[in-house]
Amino acid sequence: MTDPSDADPRFETLAVTHGEQPSHDERAGDVTMPVHLSSTYEVPGIDPDTALEDLDPEDNEYLYSRLANPTRHALEKRLAALEGGDHAMTFASGTSAIVATVTATVEPGDHVVAFDDLYGGTNTMLKELFRDRLDVAVDFVDARDPENVADAVREETELVWMETPTNPLLRLCDIEAIASIAASADARLGVDNTFLSPYFQRPLDLGADVVVHSTTKYLNGHSDSLGGVAVTDDDDLANEIGFLQQVGMGNVLAPFDAFLTLRGLKTLPLRMRQHETNAAEIAAFLDEHDRVETVYYPGLESHPQRDLARRQMDGAGGVLSFELAGDLADVERFVAELEAFELAVSLGGVESLIEHPASMTHSPLSPEERAELGITDSLLRVSAGVEHPRDLIADLDAALEALDRGARRASR
Repeated sequence: MTDPSDADPRFETLAVTHGEQPSHDERAGDVTMPVHLSSTYEVPGIDPDTALEDLDPEDNEYLYSRLANPTRHALEKRLAALEGGDHAMTFASGTSAIVATVTATVEPGDHVVAFDDLYGGTNTMLKELFRDRLDVAVDFVDARDPENVADAVREETELVWMETPTNPLLRLCDIEAIASIAASADARLGVDNTFLSPYFQRPLDLGADVVVHSTTKYLNGHSDSLGGVAVTDDDDLANEIGFLQQVGMGNVLAPFDAFLTLRGLKTLPLRMRQHETNAAEIAAFLDEHDRVETVYYPGLESHPQRDLARRQMDGAGGVLSFELAGDLADVERFVAELEAFELAVSLGGVESLIEHPASMTHSPLSPEERAELGITDSLLRVSAGVEHPRDLIADLDAALEALDRGARRASR
C-alpha cells in the first residue's frame, strides 16, 4: 500500500521539476524551460469580451512579457511550491520585491513595526522612502523578544516586518509568536527568508502572510543573476503585489534571469546542505581561536537563541559572522591575507565570500546606528560556499597566523 505521505512531491523533487514539465504547446518537449525572450505574443483574434486580466498563463495565454512570460511563470510556480504558498511574484531585485510588498500593504498614515537588525538597505528604505516620503510611521524594535513587538503595535499598524536570521548578527525572532501578535492586531506579517531559503525555513507554515527573498542569493546560488520574489497564500495581497509588479511599478524579473534562477534551484537542496556543513565547521574553528572574540551562528550551542533555531529552522544555514580580536587595521590585514575567500558583498553563491558590514552592507547607517545595533569595525560576515571545508579553514587559519606574526614583530 502507498504511504499517504508519498502523495505529494518532496522538496528535492519540486526543486528540480515543478513548473517546468513539458506541455502541449509549441515547445519540442524540452526537459528544461527555454528562455522565452519575446516581448509580445500573437493572439488568436479580436475578442471584445476578453479582458487582459482574463488571459491565463496556466493555459499558455500570453499577451506581453511585462504582464506574463513563460519562463518567469515557470519560476514563479516553482518558488510558490517551495515556500508552500499559492502565489509568487518575481522582481528585478530583492529590494524591489520588498518595496512592492510594503507598498501593497500600507498607505499614508499607517504604521510599520520592524526588526531593528535588518539589512542596511531595507532599514534605509523603510526610513527614507516610506517614513520620510510616504508618511508611513516606522518603529524599529529588538524583535528577539516578541513582547517588544507587541508593545510597539498600535491601532494604525498594518505591517510587521521581520528578518530571521538577521543580517549580519544572525539574530532570530519567533515567527509563530510574532504572527500571532500581528494577527491579533489585524496586521500582516512579512518575513525576509533570504538567509535560510525555503529549504531550512518556511515562514508561511509558521503563520507569516508573505515571504520575500533576494533570489540573487541562495535561490540562484551562482552569483550571476539579480532578482527578488514575494510569496503569499493571501489572494488579496497577491493581487495587490501582482498589480504593482506588472502595472504599478512594471518591475519584473527578466526572462534570462528567470532561466538562471530555475537552473540554480535544481541544486538548491544539495547546495544548502554543503553550505551548512561548511559554515558549521568554520564557526566551530573560529569559536575556538584566540584571535576571535565572538562567533555569531545559530548552529553553535553558544548561540543565545539556539532553542528557537531548533524549533523553527531545519538547519542553521551558510552564513556566520565573527568579531576579530583587534582593530580596523587588523581586519584590513586579515582580509588581505585570505585567498579562498573573496572580499565582496552578497552571499549564497557556491563561492565563499567575506565582507565587512561597517564599510560595505551597512555603510548607509550612521556610526551611531551601527554601534547601537552592535555592528563594530571588527565584525566580519562570512558566506560559506561549497568548497571543501578543510581548504576554507586552512585559509582562515593562515590569515589568523599572519596576524599573530605581525603582532609579534610589532612587539619586539
